[in-house]
Amino acid sequence: MGKGANVRGGVLLPLLVLCLTSGLLPVGESIWLNLPATGTKCVSEEIHNNVVVLADYVVISEDHTQSSPAISAKVTSPYGNNLHHLENVTHGQFAFTTKEGGNYLACFWVDGHHQGGGDVSVNLEWRIGIAAKDWDSVARKEKIEGVELQLRKLEGAVEAIHENLLYLKSREAEMRQVSEATNGRVAWFSIMSLGVCIVVSVTQYGT
Repeated sequence: MGKGANVRGGVLLPLLVLCLTSGLLPVGESIWLNLPATGTKCVSEEIHNNVVVLADYVVISEDHTQSSPAISAKVTSPYGNNLHHLENVTHGQFAFTTKEGGNYLACFWVDGHHQGGGDVSVNLEWRIGIAAKDWDSVARKEKIEGVELQLRKLEGAVEAIHENLLYLKSREAEMRQVSEATNGRVAWFSIMSLGVCIVVSVTQYGT
């Protein structure tokens, strides 16, 4: 009886940790965008390097008697590299692994003029990191299921948390360096301003 309780406890603990840590990880989310007849609407996500990103987008037409209006989509990296670009489509998908950390931008706009001239609704499914991993394929390939599969997810979650913490630590160090450099420049500028004021005051007093 005691051994069985220990086994159940050893199984439930990792599952409980997985549930608790899942709130700390980037997960898949569905975003609704209302595109104006003219203009562009963008969404951005700050992602560190070496992270898998998957996304699907589709135009949702409220009037089923007419064809869905066509849109264009473009995804760029923090340094302006083009990662995805499609025109005149009603749905699409993009997938990539980040090469640099920063804000990744996905922009959408309506192609031409669609009948009705109102806003166009687009549903965007955005998945990052562990949420983008195809666990069904992993389970089939490695022939794992049940508790073992959940433990594998837990392992991935721990690795993702560790990588996020390292990324946040590096960003904090960069911000601290920028702040210290800025404070140093401000201090030197203040000293120089004070020196100029003293020189001008002495000059005026001498005259």
